Amino acid sequence: MCGIAGIFHLETPKPVDPARVQAMCDAIAHRGPDGQGVWTAPGVALGHRRLSIIDLAGSPQPMASPDGRAMLVFNGEIYNYRELRQELKDAGASFRTDGDSEVILAAWQRWGPDCVTRLHGMFAFAIYDLDARTLFLARDRLGVKPLHIAALSDGSVAFGSELKALLAHPLLRREVDPLAVEDYLAWGYVPDNRSILKGVAKLPAGHSLLLRHGAPLPRPSQWWDVSFADRRKGKPADLEAELLHLLRQAVSSRMVADVPLGAFLSGGVDSSSVVALMAEASRQPVRTCSIGFDVAALDESAYATKVAQRYHTDHASRLVSPDDFDAIGLLAGMFDEPFADASALPTWRVCQLARESVTVALSGDGADEALAGYRRHLFQHGEDRIRKFLPQGLRGPVFGTLGAIYPKADWAPRSLRAKTTLLSLAGDSAQGYARALAYASPESRESLYSDGFRRLRGDYRAEHPLLDVMRSAPARSGLDRAQYADLKVWLPGDILTKVDRTSMAVSLEAREPLLDHRLIEFCASLPESMRVHGGQGKWLLKHTMRRFLPDDILYRPKQGFVTPIAQWFRGPLAQTARDICGSATLAQTGWFDAQHLNGLVDAHLSGRSDNSRTLWQLLMLDKSFTELGIG
Repeated sequence: MCGIAGIFHLETPKPVDPARVQAMCDAIAHRGPDGQGVWTAPGVALGHRRLSIIDLAGSPQPMASPDGRAMLVFNGEIYNYRELRQELKDAGASFRTDGDSEVILAAWQRWGPDCVTRLHGMFAFAIYDLDARTLFLARDRLGVKPLHIAALSDGSVAFGSELKALLAHPLLRREVDPLAVEDYLAWGYVPDNRSILKGVAKLPAGHSLLLRHGAPLPRPSQWWDVSFADRRKGKPADLEAELLHLLRQAVSSRMVADVPLGAFLSGGVDSSSVVALMAEASRQPVRTCSIGFDVAALDESAYATKVAQRYHTDHASRLVSPDDFDAIGLLAGMFDEPFADASALPTWRVCQLARESVTVALSGDGADEALAGYRRHLFQHGEDRIRKFLPQGLRGPVFGTLGAIYPKADWAPRSLRAKTTLLSLAGDSAQGYARALAYASPESRESLYSDGFRRLRGDYRAEHPLLDVMRSAPARSGLDRAQYADLKVWLPGDILTKVDRTSMAVSLEAREPLLDHRLIEFCASLPESMRVHGGQGKWLLKHTMRRFLPDDILYRPKQGFVTPIAQWFRGPLAQTARDICGSATLAQTGWFDAQHLNGLVDAHLSGRSDNSRTLWQLLMLDKSFTELGIG
């Protein structure tokens, strides 16, 4: 796991100052504290920060191919590198190291851009081919590893693992994209189709980019996609056996490391499944870690302890206070862009705990997206049944009217919070899911904005790209399309960004076995009844893991990391909530209705409504602008 950066001149191959790339790498030194390097040639420079995981002494980067005709910088892990290495050796390739980096170089020289289809793993890399005078950039299938790109005023393209690397370049403009603010307020993060800064792009997951001297900047090319269009046939027992085989394969392939390795263990289905299969594959006790909270309603540590005892893991646990708000500024600095998923705080804390004893930790991320494990998937599945029997002409006016007049009952039990469901049923399946996925609804966003911001935004709405993804998805049903959107938008934009930044902030490599692409492709082909069944999501996974885990682990309600931001803003952060309205940075933009913001704060502090999510979003937006040097 590492950090990469570089500069490539599209037009004239002007010399690149190595100090400039060195500064870009220094900005992401936390991603690779074990080594560094910069390589330059006419019109190109590549930089690398290394976190040593495999072949600790033998794979420094930037790395040249044995014939000197290609140069690589690479962030990630290739889990099938040994098999590829043997295949390439049989075809005549020679190797000087024992790691996976040199395998990528040999694969490039044999297969060119198609080499990515042979790689199983998580990666973002750049290869400069000295013969063809091209720069090839690629990102893994699901977007586990990030890559940011910017075209600069001197005709060059800069790239880096994090926005921090690009911010170290003096020619990068620091102008906020107002459409990214609309996106952020809708979703709680800036999705991969946009960046908080104008002129900065993110290479999409499963895409590559081939740059040539003397040619314009091309559009990224998609090299991988997942399809929900086909249904796998077979008896449940056969599907269960195939799933278990894929799970074992995914977990065992991610246990290869030359440094201490362990796992996050929350006590939920996904992380417990990973730990169970790690224990099965390991001769030594698996190292596991979890955090608990000193508030019983938020604490899952007893379930993690139960799994740790069942598999005799070397378990570390730490009790932390949910009053961790002193770290908010540090958290904003990790993400560069505004990021409002408050579970980033406890995720960072568990990464810190893991790093005390291991350098690599396996996580349980990905199963919810692949196997319909979120509560919103169950709602989507049920709502689509209603849509099937009630025509849009009836649903639109009836449910739309009811949803408009139904109160926003934050104080009420979940079963009585029907406003979102009614408004979802008023639209089609994609519109309904966009509303379910939103951090802030279109109506609540609209109330935040000034007239000036509305003019800047124009006709654009954050939902538009998501609706396009869902409506063009290779899928059969609304549930298929919802899961496809999760894999394409939510997963790389929120979940994987959160894990990458919080783990890399402490120089920890996080691996996601449940995002093995073969496993994802299998799950996408399952009949809906194997994903959602009897009011349960992830049905086949839970059924498969019954031999490994008890029912109170498999079938208890999903909880996840919780941060009590509503209580914070009525307690120790009450003044911070008031300060948001008077923030010079936000006020300077002129984008928000100050009177409405004051009303939100007053209503929250008095307990009349829960506006904590909006206040948290605005706080993180303000902190992010400060980190970016805006305002």
